[in-house]
Amino acid sequence: MSDRPAAASYRPISDARTLRAFAHPVRSRILDELNARGPQRSADLAEVLGLPANQVSFHVRNLATYGLVVEAPEHARDRRDRVWKLADDGHGFTLELARIEDEPGGASIASAWRGLAVGRAHREVEAAYSAERDPATVRNIMQATFLLTKEEAEELAADLNEVMGRWTGRSRESGGEGRQVYALLQLLQPRPDDLAPGSEGEDA
Repeated sequence: MSDRPAAASYRPISDARTLRAFAHPVRSRILDELNARGPQRSADLAEVLGLPANQVSFHVRNLATYGLVVEAPEHARDRRDRVWKLADDGHGFTLELARIEDEPGGASIASAWRGLAVGRAHREVEAAYSAERDPATVRNIMQATFLLTKEEAEELAADLNEVMGRWTGRSRESGGEGRQVYALLQLLQPRPDDLAPGSEGEDA
Protein backbone atom coordinates (compact mmCIF):
# COMPACT_ATOMS: atom_id res chain seq x y z
CA MET A 1 0.00 0.00 0.00
CA SER A 2 1.36 3.37 -0.89
CA ASP A 3 0.77 7.10 -0.68
CA ARG A 4 0.10 8.10 -4.30
CA PRO A 5 -0.82 11.30 -6.15
CA ALA A 6 -4.47 12.31 -6.06
CA ALA A 7 -6.75 10.58 -8.55
CA ALA A 8 -10.41 9.65 -8.64
CA SER A 9 -9.70 5.96 -7.91
CA TYR A 10 -7.45 6.57 -4.92
CA ARG A 11 -8.94 6.49 -1.46
CA PRO A 12 -8.30 9.65 0.56
CA ILE A 13 -7.18 9.17 4.16
CA SER A 14 -7.68 12.35 6.13
CA ASP A 15 -8.56 11.25 9.67
CA ALA A 16 -6.11 10.60 12.48
CA ARG A 17 -7.72 7.36 13.66
CA THR A 18 -7.27 5.64 10.32
CA LEU A 19 -3.67 6.81 10.04
CA ARG A 20 -3.00 5.57 13.56
CA ALA A 21 -4.34 2.17 12.53
CA PHE A 22 -1.44 1.62 10.14
CA ALA A 23 1.22 3.93 11.63
CA HIS A 24 2.59 0.85 13.37
CA PRO A 25 5.44 -1.31 12.06
CA VAL A 26 3.55 -4.63 12.20
CA ARG A 27 0.34 -3.30 10.69
CA SER A 28 2.25 -1.44 7.99
CA ARG A 29 4.09 -4.66 7.14
CA ILE A 30 0.81 -6.60 7.02
CA LEU A 31 -0.50 -4.15 4.44
CA ASP A 32 2.70 -4.58 2.42
CA GLU A 33 2.39 -8.36 2.46
CA LEU A 34 -1.26 -8.26 1.40
CA ASN A 35 -0.36 -5.85 -1.39
CA ALA A 36 2.38 -8.15 -2.70
CA ARG A 37 0.83 -11.55 -2.03
CA GLY A 38 -2.88 -10.89 -2.39
CA PRO A 39 -5.50 -12.37 0.00
CA GLN A 40 -4.03 -14.14 3.03
CA ARG A 41 -5.09 -15.76 6.28
CA SER A 42 -3.79 -14.37 9.56
CA ALA A 43 -1.96 -17.66 10.10
CA ASP A 44 -0.23 -17.31 6.71
CA LEU A 45 0.84 -13.74 7.56
CA ALA A 46 2.09 -14.87 10.96
CA GLU A 47 4.31 -17.48 9.32
CA VAL A 48 5.71 -14.93 6.86
CA LEU A 49 6.35 -12.34 9.59
CA GLY A 50 7.65 -14.81 12.18
CA LEU A 51 5.14 -13.57 14.77
CA PRO A 52 2.55 -15.35 16.94
CA ALA A 53 -0.71 -15.94 15.10
CA ASN A 54 -2.82 -14.30 17.82
CA GLN A 55 -0.70 -11.14 17.62
CA VAL A 56 -1.08 -10.91 13.85
CA SER A 57 -4.81 -11.63 14.12
CA PHE A 58 -5.15 -8.73 16.57
CA HIS A 59 -3.43 -6.34 14.15
CA VAL A 60 -5.50 -7.57 11.19
CA ARG A 61 -8.73 -6.98 13.13
CA ASN A 62 -7.50 -3.48 13.98
CA LEU A 63 -6.92 -2.75 10.30
CA ALA A 64 -10.38 -4.14 9.51
CA THR A 65 -11.99 -1.87 12.11
CA TYR A 66 -10.84 1.16 10.13
CA GLY A 67 -11.73 -0.30 6.75
CA LEU A 68 -8.17 -0.88 5.56
CA VAL A 69 -8.63 -4.63 5.08
CA VAL A 70 -11.78 -6.66 4.43
CA GLU A 71 -12.64 -10.32 4.37
CA ALA A 72 -12.32 -12.17 1.07
CA PRO A 73 -14.89 -14.99 1.32
CA GLU A 74 -14.32 -15.88 -2.33
CA HIS A 75 -10.91 -17.24 -1.28
CA ALA A 76 -12.11 -19.06 1.86
CA ARG A 77 -12.30 -22.84 2.11
CA ASP A 78 -15.54 -22.72 4.12
CA ARG A 79 -17.65 -20.30 6.17
CA ARG A 80 -15.30 -20.51 9.15
CA ASP A 81 -12.19 -19.77 7.10
CA ARG A 82 -11.25 -16.08 7.31
CA VAL A 83 -9.16 -14.72 4.47
CA TRP A 84 -8.22 -11.04 4.28
CA LYS A 85 -7.42 -8.64 1.47
CA LEU A 86 -6.76 -4.91 1.06
CA ALA A 87 -9.98 -2.92 1.10
CA ASP A 88 -8.88 -0.85 -1.89
CA ASP A 89 -7.63 -3.89 -3.83
CA GLY A 90 -4.22 -2.21 -3.93
CA HIS A 91 -5.27 0.83 -5.95
CA GLY A 92 -3.59 3.04 -3.36
CA PHE A 93 -4.58 6.04 -1.31
CA THR A 94 -3.87 9.72 -0.87
CA LEU A 95 -2.59 10.62 2.57
CA GLU A 96 -3.76 14.09 3.58
CA LEU A 97 -1.38 14.83 6.44
CA ALA A 98 -2.24 18.52 6.67
CA ARG A 99 -5.89 17.72 7.45
CA ILE A 100 -4.89 14.99 9.87
CA GLU A 101 -2.61 17.36 11.78
CA ASP A 102 -5.54 19.75 12.29
CA GLU A 103 -7.45 17.09 14.26
CA PRO A 104 -7.07 16.72 18.04
CA GLY A 105 -4.00 14.52 18.57
CA GLY A 106 -3.41 14.39 14.84
CA ALA A 107 -0.03 16.11 14.91
CA SER A 108 1.54 13.39 17.07
CA ILE A 109 0.06 10.61 14.94
CA ALA A 110 1.28 12.27 11.74
CA SER A 111 4.72 12.65 13.33
CA ALA A 112 4.76 8.96 14.24
CA TRP A 113 3.88 8.06 10.64
CA ARG A 114 6.66 10.28 9.29
CA GLY A 115 9.13 8.65 11.66
CA LEU A 116 8.07 5.19 10.53
CA ALA A 117 8.30 6.15 6.85
CA VAL A 118 11.67 7.90 7.20
CA GLY A 119 13.13 5.02 9.19
CA ARG A 120 11.97 2.51 6.62
CA ALA A 121 13.35 4.58 3.74
CA HIS A 122 16.69 4.87 5.55
CA ARG A 123 16.90 1.08 6.02
CA GLU A 124 16.02 0.46 2.39
CA VAL A 125 18.67 2.87 1.10
CA GLU A 126 21.30 1.37 3.40
CA ALA A 127 20.39 -2.12 2.22
CA ALA A 128 20.53 -1.04 -1.43
CA TYR A 129 24.07 0.32 -1.07
CA SER A 130 25.31 -2.48 1.19
CA ALA A 131 28.44 -4.28 0.00
CA GLU A 132 26.78 -7.65 0.73
CA ARG A 133 25.23 -8.99 -2.46
CA ASP A 134 23.10 -12.11 -2.78
CA PRO A 135 23.62 -13.48 -6.30
CA ALA A 136 20.12 -14.99 -6.17
CA THR A 137 18.48 -11.57 -5.93
CA VAL A 138 18.41 -8.30 -7.85
CA ARG A 139 19.18 -4.80 -6.63
CA ASN A 140 18.54 -1.98 -9.05
CA ILE A 141 19.23 1.61 -7.93
CA MET A 142 17.79 4.37 -10.10
CA GLN A 143 18.16 8.08 -9.61
CA ALA A 144 17.16 10.71 -12.16
CA THR A 145 16.29 14.38 -12.40
CA PHE A 146 13.80 15.98 -14.76
CA LEU A 147 12.92 19.55 -15.72
CA LEU A 148 9.11 19.48 -15.53
CA THR A 149 6.01 21.59 -15.25
CA LYS A 150 3.45 20.56 -12.64
CA GLU A 151 1.32 19.02 -15.38
CA GLU A 152 4.26 17.01 -16.72
CA ALA A 153 5.10 15.82 -13.20
CA GLU A 154 1.50 14.61 -12.81
CA GLU A 155 1.76 12.77 -16.13
CA LEU A 156 5.02 11.11 -15.11
CA ALA A 157 3.53 10.10 -11.74
CA ALA A 158 0.54 8.54 -13.52
CA ASP A 159 2.86 6.60 -15.85
CA LEU A 160 4.92 5.27 -12.95
CA ASN A 161 1.82 4.32 -10.97
CA GLU A 162 0.41 2.46 -13.97
CA VAL A 163 3.56 0.35 -14.14
CA MET A 164 3.45 -0.30 -10.39
CA GLY A 165 -0.21 -1.29 -10.58
CA ARG A 166 0.42 -3.70 -13.45
CA TRP A 167 3.24 -5.42 -11.58
CA THR A 168 1.21 -5.54 -8.36
CA GLY A 169 -1.47 -7.49 -10.20
CA ARG A 170 1.11 -9.83 -11.66
CA SER A 171 2.68 -10.31 -8.22
CA ARG A 172 -0.61 -11.42 -6.67
CA GLU A 173 -1.35 -13.89 -9.44
CA SER A 174 2.09 -15.50 -9.40
CA GLY A 175 1.99 -17.47 -6.14
CA GLY A 176 4.79 -17.49 -3.59
CA GLU A 177 6.97 -20.38 -4.77
CA GLY A 178 10.52 -19.26 -5.59
CA ARG A 179 9.65 -15.64 -4.92
CA GLN A 180 10.28 -13.07 -2.24
CA VAL A 181 8.83 -9.65 -1.58
CA TYR A 182 10.77 -6.87 -3.29
CA ALA A 183 10.42 -3.23 -2.24
CA LEU A 184 10.24 -0.30 -4.64
CA LEU A 185 10.55 3.16 -3.09
CA GLN A 186 9.17 5.80 -5.45
CA LEU A 187 9.56 9.53 -4.75
CA LEU A 188 8.70 12.25 -7.23
CA GLN A 189 8.96 15.79 -5.89
CA PRO A 190 10.86 19.05 -6.42
CA ARG A 191 14.49 18.34 -5.62
CA PRO A 192 15.39 19.33 -2.03
CA ASP A 193 18.13 21.92 -1.67
CA ASP A 194 21.07 19.68 -0.71
CA LEU A 195 23.55 22.56 -1.09
CA ALA A 196 22.00 24.72 1.61
CA PRO A 197 24.43 26.06 4.25
CA GLY A 198 25.50 23.25 6.55
CA SER A 199 24.30 20.46 4.25
CA GLU A 200 27.42 20.00 2.13
CA GLY A 201 28.78 17.18 4.26
CA GLU A 202 32.37 15.92 4.16
CA ASP A 203 34.34 15.08 1.07
CA ALA A 204 34.22 11.42 0.14
